[in-house]
Amino acid sequence: MLQLFFAVAFSAVPLTLYVPPIRSLNLFVETIEELLRQTSLYTLRVYPRLRLAISRIFSNLIRLSR
Repeated sequence: MLQLFFAVAFSAVPLTLYVPPIRSLNLFVETIEELLRQTSLYTLRVYPRLRLAISRIFSNLIRLSR
């Protein structure tokens, strides 16, 4: 049983190399939050215009197909 414990423990040690330190993770999360905050302002302005443009294109296609 002790051998199994050591085998599992030593096989999990390399996995800790892939986990970033908490300081780096906090910076990463903060950067992603800021990026989402900036893009959400842009998408809230663009979405109604894009929706209007698509509805106009489809209404023109329907009108031309008659």
